[in-house]
Amino acid sequence: MKIALVQQHASKDREANRARGVAAVRRAAERGADIVAFAELSFSRFLPQEPATPEALALAETFPGPTTEEFCALAADLGVVIVLNLFERDGELTFDSSPVIDADGALLGATRMVHITEYDGFHEQGYYAPGDRGAPVYDTRAGKIGVAICYDRHYPEYLRALTLAGAQVIVVPQAGAVGEWPDGLYEAEMRVAAFQNGVFTALCNRVGEEERLTFAGESFVCDPSGCVVARAGQLTEEILFADLDLGEVERSHARRLFLRDRRPELYGDWLGA
Repeated sequence: MKIALVQQHASKDREANRARGVAAVRRAAERGADIVAFAELSFSRFLPQEPATPEALALAETFPGPTTEEFCALAADLGVVIVLNLFERDGELTFDSSPVIDADGALLGATRMVHITEYDGFHEQGYYAPGDRGAPVYDTRAGKIGVAICYDRHYPEYLRALTLAGAQVIVVPQAGAVGEWPDGLYEAEMRVAAFQNGVFTALCNRVGEEERLTFAGESFVCDPSGCVVARAGQLTEEILFADLDLGEVERSHARRLFLRDRRPELYGDWLGA
């Protein structure tokens, strides 16, 4: 199975951004991709660089909606699974959400970011309500996919929850700035998560200079042994491809040993459950 991570910038022209996303999916499918995944807020500027305003909140869109409908039709036409990340509106609430579309064009659902941060350049608590759908895993034509949106990747219990729900691949849409990954620490997080859970982790990062932040790119994929098997460049516009053997999931140390030997009856109090 082949995954493609679309590492592209976003201008203020949302229609042009979406058109470039469509073109990227077509290019990825031509090269044999089974899954095509996008970075955080795929087709807009990174809104939380500045505190939320009514005008910014008005940019949120509903699911289903024009973007999901366009990519559902595209997925059906090309026979690929697509993982987006968009600014979602549901009634009065807005979320950081990743719609997951199967290869037949069905919108399987949308993961909502659970943990919401707030600090300079990432004023996210004014934009996003905390996700209320748990840690869903989607049974797609290409495999069982979980999504950990940006800040959620820092919570090992969330990644473990995706694993216990059956995920084979965890896609991580991210908005990571240049210099934000000291000494490879964020990469180490994803390598350890892949090893401890026996999953592929596929982090797709934004790229390009925006109002306050310059996003680094450097998307990468880790296998269930914790090794990086594909890596995109810094500050480059590209589609990163990686071949994934899902048989490695069941052969991993985590699936053969670590998950087998868990003691969940002891963990509740420790985890604050």
